[in-house]
Amino acid sequence: MSKTLVQPVGQKRLTNISVVRLKKHGVRFEIACYKNKAGSWRDGVEKDLDEVLQSHTVYSNVSKGVLAKTKDLVTAFGTDDQTKICLEILEKGELQVASKERESHLSSQFRDIATIVMQKTVNPETQRPYTISMIERLMHEIHFAVDLSSSSKKQALEVIRELQKHFPIKRSPMRLRITVPEQNFSSLTEKLNSWGANITSKEESANQVSVICEVDPGLFRECDAFTRNLQGRLEILAVSVHAEGETNVDQYDEETLPNMPSMPKVSNDSILELNEKFQKQSISADPQTIEKGVKQSKCNTCEALVGDAKQYREHFKSEWHKHNLRRKTRNLPPLSAVECLADMELDDAKADLAEYSF
Repeated sequence: MSKTLVQPVGQKRLTNISVVRLKKHGVRFEIACYKNKAGSWRDGVEKDLDEVLQSHTVYSNVSKGVLAKTKDLVTAFGTDDQTKICLEILEKGELQVASKERESHLSSQFRDIATIVMQKTVNPETQRPYTISMIERLMHEIHFAVDLSSSSKKQALEVIRELQKHFPIKRSPMRLRITVPEQNFSSLTEKLNSWGANITSKEESANQVSVICEVDPGLFRECDAFTRNLQGRLEILAVSVHAEGETNVDQYDEETLPNMPSMPKVSNDSILELNEKFQKQSISADPQTIEKGVKQSKCNTCEALVGDAKQYREHFKSEWHKHNLRRKTRNLPPLSAVECLADMELDDAKADLAEYSF
């Protein structure tokens, strides 16, 4: 009879767990971890091993509850200490996740990589960043596959290098302030010109000259070393520089993206046809209601008067209001009813963007 007093627990073992698997010397070893804890342990967030492992036991098959043989443990790991073996499996093993969970992780990291690529790149013609959806589409075009074991930033840099081989895209420059002694300024200028850097401003003070320039991020280390050799100093003002100022949809025509199929222009007739569909969505209120002194309701999203309470409720269901809501989430100004109809026609014309290639 066992001398150990086992306390009953209100937990069903080997359920709702993640399995970490390691194959060594031709034998498979598994441990049972709490969900989402194995990743936290590897990231250094979780320090308590008891919060990660459901039990300090090594299995050959967790789902069937088959324990690993002591002989196999000694042969593979050189010890039969279950805790030490669990630590090694936790560090080097492969985390087994469900298909939906893996799909969620892949989708999340894919989006993170696309966001980093968007922040670090620009269109060389407009000097403006591409949209997230366009970056994701380009990543699908080059058949990019996410590696869950690698960081998002590292993979984003690999994606940028691959995209540059096929599409008009380049790294957005860094904005630097470089200060050197006056006698070394000519050497600095020659070097910056050879790098193709853009000097935006120059200041002179005492025996030193300071310039603000935009340099390709790939040249940062070389620029830093060169500045030190000139007994100067370097400051990072902006990691990524994009073109400033407002823009509109007219700037993103077929000339912006090479090999992009030309979009049909919106004619006045098409706007009138669409306008007939939205007769109830007029900009101003009905003159009769104004004469009667009915209180006018204003839509803050569309910045327009839309009539009485009934018309106000109908306006919220209209395509005009929905379209301005979508623009509001992108920090874009609202459109009038006519402008909205034209913009919607353009959106319909660009609905096949998923099928174009640069």
